[in-house]
Amino acid sequence: MESFIDVYILMKLVISAVLGMIIGLERELKRKPVGLKTCLVISIVSCLLTIVSSESPYIFPGDDQVNITMDPLRLAAQIVSGIGFLGAGVILRRGNDSISGLTTAAIIWGAAGIGIAVGAGFYVEATAGVILLILSVEIIPHLFKYFGPKQLRAKELKIKMTLSEKDKIVQVINKLKENKISIEHIHIKDLKNENNKTHLLEFIVTVDYRRRTTDVYYVVSELPSVENVEIEGL
Repeated sequence: MESFIDVYILMKLVISAVLGMIIGLERELKRKPVGLKTCLVISIVSCLLTIVSSESPYIFPGDDQVNITMDPLRLAAQIVSGIGFLGAGVILRRGNDSISGLTTAAIIWGAAGIGIAVGAGFYVEATAGVILLILSVEIIPHLFKYFGPKQLRAKELKIKMTLSEKDKIVQVINKLKENKISIEHIHIKDLKNENNKTHLLEFIVTVDYRRRTTDVYYVVSELPSVENVEIEGL
């Protein structure tokens, strides 16, 4: 009986490792900070803690002198809240309105959830959860780029340029719109040096996601009075 239980527990750990590996590979292929090793550790340990939490009441049932009462899922419940500290560590704020790492943090939480589900014996549900998770991260966003609203079929770019002539600013803005470059935000700043005065323009624009960044660069660099151009994909 004990050997059967040991094999049963070992099978849970192996299944959680395989499912955690699938989740980790998705992050690893994208060169994210949370990759294969992290997801494996989270999934396996979450599964192990769930097994310990659910099996402990049966291993230590108590006797006539000592009455031990245990909640079989108390330890597993703490995984959900505890994993939040690890997820918070990968969320970065890069600017006033630019935050990265939210998907990676959600993946960490998901890997823990998969480990808990396997540890509790929900193998089919955990497998279905991994499949849906991969579809949600990899397939569905690409489908929305083809069939979704216009906002989901666009990508953001940050453009910096310097102009030698102040009167050309309006013309530059109009030329961008004519080339199907939608301006979401604009910032204008005067730059003074010893010889002359130039004007710094910073744009956050949206273009079709299929449009190459180099094409946008060529359009911007040929605008009138433009001296320097810098483009960054957000």
